[in-house]
Amino acid sequence: MDNDVEIVDVSLRDGIQNEKVILGLDAKIRILNAAIAAGARRVEITSFVNPTRVPQMADAEAFCAELPRDGMRYIGLVLNHRGFLRAQKVGIDEINYAIVLSDTFSQRNQGMSTAEGITQWHQIAAEVEDRTKTNVTFAAGFGCPFEGEVPVVRLLDVLDRVMLNPPDELTLADTIGVASPQNIIERVSAVRARYPDLPIRLHLHNTRNTGLANAWAGYQAGVRSFDAALGGVGGCPFAPRATGNVPSEDLVYMFERSNIETGYDLEKAIEAAKELEAALGHTVPGMLMKAGGFPHSQHA
Repeated sequence: MDNDVEIVDVSLRDGIQNEKVILGLDAKIRILNAAIAAGARRVEITSFVNPTRVPQMADAEAFCAELPRDGMRYIGLVLNHRGFLRAQKVGIDEINYAIVLSDTFSQRNQGMSTAEGITQWHQIAAEVEDRTKTNVTFAAGFGCPFEGEVPVVRLLDVLDRVMLNPPDELTLADTIGVASPQNIIERVSAVRARYPDLPIRLHLHNTRNTGLANAWAGYQAGVRSFDAALGGVGGCPFAPRATGNVPSEDLVYMFERSNIETGYDLEKAIEAAKELEAALGHTVPGMLMKAGGFPHSQHA
């Protein structure tokens, strides 16, 4: 297995979706260009959702019309068939369809049960254009804010039903940041044992300060693709206290310091995180943007 990792930037989707300050198109393009300069090549750029529920994503179509395309792959999050049609219409490169593993959270997040979410996935899979890649994200993949533990058997049951129309990739999402490294290893191993050829991505939140440890556990378990957001911003509007993503620059530091290539420039990632922090107008959680890399320079 290749030792290099891919960091998928989610700053402008999950990163800002819960922010009170609504970023305009100019600010979004500026932050995107900073992320690209840092090394981002695969970006979850927006979500095609109800703008009254998630105002930050109200400009999804307008934003997609302005995206720099050279060498980039853009992902759009969709929560239902209507969102899928919007994403496909603008020519998004990848569809990321979310299925919540607990019924209570699924009803609050998407207005449907988990079973209904699976049914919509099969409809989407049947209609998606050949050129468009697909990802299914298992939200609340490690725990639900309303029902508590989500058993591995539940994950595998939903996965078996999803795999009747296999996506190109599966993302396991620790939506509320409750996973431990052992949880990561257990669930990644269970999926790989059942579907060894299915690529796995991890979407980790640092709510309880386990994000980097969980990313490392995922790497040890064979995962090579990780979501992250500049400065560690982020959170789900429908999951109480589900704060920030793993900071992109912190993840870059951990992997690069371990001689694992990410394709990112750490200093430029720090600059991009500071750009986003300035746009939001408040301090963000990232550590490397405050401490800097090591060694900072030959004279440090």
